[in-house]
Amino acid sequence: MLQVRRAIMGRIAIVTDSSANLPAELIEKHGIHVVPLKIAFGERVFRDGVDITPEEFYRMLRETDDPPVTSQPSPGEFEELYACLAPEAEAIVSIHISGGLSGTISSALAAREAMPTLPIHVVDSRTTSIALGFIVLEAAQVAAAGGTLDEVLAKAREMIPKVTIYGVLDTLEYLRRGGRIGRAASLLGSMLRIKPIFYLNDGVVDALEKPRTKARAVRRMVEIMAERVGAEPVRVAVLHADVPDEAERLREEVASRFRCLEEPLVVELTPVLGAHAGPGVLGLAYYAKGQKLAGFGQRA
Repeated sequence: MLQVRRAIMGRIAIVTDSSANLPAELIEKHGIHVVPLKIAFGERVFRDGVDITPEEFYRMLRETDDPPVTSQPSPGEFEELYACLAPEAEAIVSIHISGGLSGTISSALAAREAMPTLPIHVVDSRTTSIALGFIVLEAAQVAAAGGTLDEVLAKAREMIPKVTIYGVLDTLEYLRRGGRIGRAASLLGSMLRIKPIFYLNDGVVDALEKPRTKARAVRRMVEIMAERVGAEPVRVAVLHADVPDEAERLREEVASRFRCLEEPLVVELTPVLGAHAGPGVLGLAYYAKGQKLAGFGQRA
């Protein structure tokens, strides 16, 4: 059973899913409500970010020969949360992982259709991980400031084309197994010779460039970010899958090279995302300009 553990900030309730990769402190501070995706190792089913930590997940991933299976929340889980929020909220804005990566958005839409008397607005972020988290945080900040429904929705939609996420994967095998490889499928035969930089192209995984080593790929990832943001102030997060030392080195480089609005956040990919990306991932999510977000700049 889902529980609503925090008060609604403002008149508009903000809902997202666990793929947003938001640290617990920011979820609590901004009054965000999270519906977990699920991950299963055989008969053992875990709620993403609730029953299993990234550390536990990556240990289990190394110890098993059978790949884990992920699943979206059910419409009923969304209905339960929406119903709990309805008495206190004038409206609900539910912002989720790209429909090109997960059926989560379909479950949220089905729940909305089943509850026609509630003012529920479902937004496809066209992204995931902390890039989705950035969108959610901005929308939550508008809601907490007393913004109207139109203002909250406008902020979320304004942010969708602004956020960018890149990642360098050690292998494409996990994306292939999970069916999330998208437009990058043509690279399957060449992964032994290259370490592509991936991004989300209209909500689907695609390859941006194809360096030959991980070190070159990470260096090029930073260069591409520099080409796109220039000297503008930027909000940025480093994301990783079980490579904290590499993430810390990248954080230090980003902090020294860019006009960061706050200390870059470091997040470890949530188990559901790690199941599809695999261990060893190193990436960046960012957007330029904006006001300081309360509580931002902590590490997770």
